[in-house]
Amino acid sequence: MDSSIKTIRQRIESQGFCGLNDGTYAEINYPLRWSPAICMSWTGLGAALGSATILWALVPFAALGAILPKHPFDVFYDYGLRHLFGLPALPRYGFRRHLACAVATTMISISAYSFQAGFSTLGYCTGWLLVATAFVNVSSGICVPSFVMRALFGKVICHSAG
Repeated sequence: MDSSIKTIRQRIESQGFCGLNDGTYAEINYPLRWSPAICMSWTGLGAALGSATILWALVPFAALGAILPKHPFDVFYDYGLRHLFGLPALPRYGFRRHLACAVATTMISISAYSFQAGFSTLGYCTGWLLVATAFVNVSSGICVPSFVMRALFGKVICHSAG
């Protein structure tokens, strides 16, 4: 296994996506960043404008990403984009990916409430911290909440399919 696919596999498995072959990991590497990219952009817009309304509108989508088998934004990929590019559907989310969505939901909610309640500094700080955290994932495939979980509780153990 070359080092780039090994790195991709490790970053994706750390989010709880297990049991896939190397080809599938390589194919879903960038599509898994689709939902975080949308959330990052939406949060960035809300934070830049200091808009509680824009941020509150994102909260249900982020929360659904924490509780559904996949994030609602993945629907656009699974039922549209992947067919254009001949790629596989995204797998169901693992616990750590769900946790990342729960953390994002909390941060978006804190930012939205802060703007609404007049605590703009907290709103900007929380919103832009989430944007920065999501940017790490979107640009590198490293999920910061999954990285923290690994540091606290250890590596996700996957039984490889190849």
